[in-house]
Amino acid sequence: MTRRVLTALALTGAAALAAAPAHARRAAPTRKPPVKKVGVYDNYYLPAKLTVSRPTTFAWTWTDQVNDIHDVKLIKAPKGEKKFQSLEGTAGYVYKRTLKTPGVYKFICTFHEADGMVMTITVRKPAGK
Repeated sequence: MTRRVLTALALTGAAALAAAPAHARRAAPTRKPPVKKVGVYDNYYLPAKLTVSRPTTFAWTWTDQVNDIHDVKLIKAPKGEKKFQSLEGTAGYVYKRTLKTPGVYKFICTFHEADGMVMTITVRKPAGK
């Protein structure tokens, strides 16, 4: 290609870019979901019940008061949600998951469910959506 053709192509591309709407050139800002902390203690989660708007990220945090091993296992979820389970953890371990689908989620510690280590999270649609 000649220099004249390359210059013409560059100018045509620059003109097209300049004519494009400004919003088409900018990427939409992505907002991170809010983070809710849930304390993992020996034989209970705190809080044990939560209601939040979607999406929300949960950070289960094993406190320094934990002496036993615990986990977080999703046993009931809205249709279409895949069940998940954290690794076994002790003091200092943090497990994060983002819940996006509206509905009721039920969690247990597989080691201490019989001791009442259960949790319910209700995720609702944000107002106006």
